[in-house]
Amino acid sequence: MIERLRKARRLAKSAPVVQRSNRRRPQITCPAETVDPVAREALDMGRARLMMTGAILTLAFAVVGMRLVDVTLLQAAVEPRVAYAPKPARLQFARSDIVDRNGVLLATSLPTASLYANPRQVQDADFTAMQLVTVLPELNRAHLVKRLTSNRGFIWIKRELTPRQHQDVIGLGLPGVDFRREETRVYPQGRLMAHVLGFVDVDDKGIAGIERQFEMELRDQAEPLVLSIDMRMQHALCSELVAAQNEFSAKGAAGLMLDARTSEVMAMCSLPDFDPNGSKSGRDSSRFNRVAQGVYELGSAFKIFTTAMALESGVARLDDRYDATKPLKVSRFTIRDYHAKSRWLSVSEIFMYSSNIGSARLAMEVGGKAQRDFLGSIGLLTPSEVELPEVGSPLVPDVWRKISTMTIGFGHGIAVSPLQMAAGVAAMVNGGEFRQPSLVKRGPDGVPEGLRVVSERTSEKIRKLMRLVVEEGTGNRADAPGYLIGGKTGTAEKSGVGGYRRRALLSSFIGTFPTAEPRYVVFALLDEPKGTKKTHGFATGGWVAAPIVGRVVQKIGPIAEIHPYDSELPKIRRDVVINRPLQTGTLASY
Repeated sequence: MIERLRKARRLAKSAPVVQRSNRRRPQITCPAETVDPVAREALDMGRARLMMTGAILTLAFAVVGMRLVDVTLLQAAVEPRVAYAPKPARLQFARSDIVDRNGVLLATSLPTASLYANPRQVQDADFTAMQLVTVLPELNRAHLVKRLTSNRGFIWIKRELTPRQHQDVIGLGLPGVDFRREETRVYPQGRLMAHVLGFVDVDDKGIAGIERQFEMELRDQAEPLVLSIDMRMQHALCSELVAAQNEFSAKGAAGLMLDARTSEVMAMCSLPDFDPNGSKSGRDSSRFNRVAQGVYELGSAFKIFTTAMALESGVARLDDRYDATKPLKVSRFTIRDYHAKSRWLSVSEIFMYSSNIGSARLAMEVGGKAQRDFLGSIGLLTPSEVELPEVGSPLVPDVWRKISTMTIGFGHGIAVSPLQMAAGVAAMVNGGEFRQPSLVKRGPDGVPEGLRVVSERTSEKIRKLMRLVVEEGTGNRADAPGYLIGGKTGTAEKSGVGGYRRRALLSSFIGTFPTAEPRYVVFALLDEPKGTKKTHGFATGGWVAAPIVGRVVQKIGPIAEIHPYDSELPKIRRDVVINRPLQTGTLASY
């Protein structure tokens, strides 16, 4: 190519000189045979490239110039002359927030830094490890040195540093050590919502509670997840449960508040609890959700369902009487009343005095098949469909024998969760419609159509019977002046090796208020409470659990804007008092 260019230059020099003329542009002539075609091609290509480069540069300068004119002249005419600071954009995190039904923040994500190292870039592993341990004393120096001397390109040193730790490590200026931006999940309410929310692992993946159940939704949606929980009611319930657990030295406790009309969970508390902001590893008894995961024989509270079945089926009326003069023997089993009346009892008295004998006879009147179908219709034979991964499966008889029908009639021989119990009772008092409980706020348009399980007439009778228990029966310590609480006590002996343990009790109370138009169902349970001097040594549901519900109702009544009633008004008495023939006698303590 060079030789060809030289030849072209020699030919150009030997070409004839053309004289300039004032009248026309001079022409260069050259004999065609003297111009090398290869040289002509090279010259044309160079000329084209120069023209192309010039065009590109011209276009670029034109674009920049137009943009400068637009910014400095055109936009200046329409933009405000007063400068202002733009609102900072919200940081986008991988997980959405979780809030209660009123917008109170329950869970959120905050930026954090995690410390890592590239062992190949670490110059002195011993020195680096020594320096890191000075600001992160929880690290094992020997183990860290071993990892820093490996041939790996990446190792985690510590995840989710605090701001102070982050700054201290930066101050060390260690080569081969750097940070990665991550997120940490924070639970502002701490222990108060532990069993509802659950928690996430170090990689921000939900592994328990709502965090696990709604893993995909929390990652895909920008809007917060709104729960049905009301934090004001949650605090009222949990504080009373903690106080009662301490007072009666109970092994554990469980509490629940349910909207009777929508079956939304307003409050849920399980003790012992844990701090979801703490360690994310391991499992212990505090992680066990006694409300949704635990299943228990709840004792006499089941008499609500037995009585409703009998009234709804028409096999019994409130004034019908049943023989409770002596213990009922079935095969090798004997059914007794804890505080026997030793006489015939009406259906109202069976309910009010919590007679096991009377309830067993009512269950036999209904029949085993009808009993099983009824309990199935209110969700007591299958796991609850609440939005939690920790849901217990009820324990039911494999074969529904005669003795099963009788014992289930007063709450033995079947184990269900407190959540299932509350949802079933809600159906008994809200007019007769069953809905699965929910931890997500439903709203007016989100309430599912209920399943009719009893008539409104039967529901009204059950409400009045439950009010009777509080006014004159075993639940009188649950009464809260003006709030017209109705309820039922439940005391069951825990099963163990060789049978039931008489001193290991599950003491509970389930209540609803106000009786005339029930708004809420409230449940409280203490696991193995110990009687005190104040309770005369008794640890049954009427003595230890009923007062919890009464105090909770007094706290949440004003929050729910439920104004106290004058219980002596004639209209109120008509709505809550049941007409029944009663004989005087000592009330049962169970």
